Amino acid sequence: MSEIGPGPEGQSTDESQAEPAPPAPTTGDDRETNMWAMFIHFSILCGWAVPLAGLIVPIILWQVKKDELPGIVPHSYVVLNWIVTSLVYALICFILTFVVIGIFGFIALGIATILFAVIGGVKANNGELWEYPGTIVKIFK
Repeated sequence: MSEIGPGPEGQSTDESQAEPAPPAPTTGDDRETNMWAMFIHFSILCGWAVPLAGLIVPIILWQVKKDELPGIVPHSYVVLNWIVTSLVYALICFILTFVVIGIFGFIALGIATILFAVIGGVKANNGELWEYPGTIVKIFK
């Protein structure tokens, strides 16, 4: 035998060694919880289509599903804290609009809300809880 090991004829052809173990199957409740958590994150974006829907839809989804799927509650708190925080930021931007800077603040707030909702929704669908950066008001815990 050489220093580099056995040749192809000396290797085992057992397929169980070649394939990695399959991932653990997730239960239907986990998938459903992840899906509804994703919907709660994405529901903030409803406000872009219907005024005030971005405020109301996450609260409705949370209230309807919180008893059935308790895993969505932390995601709901993250989203609701961001809604309150974004209202504070919007008030500051409104005040700063009188010196023109607020217009850029509104644009940044809109972009941040879209990005945070998408990132939070994707991570929620993977079973992760993602806190939105820049959340300064944490009423819900």
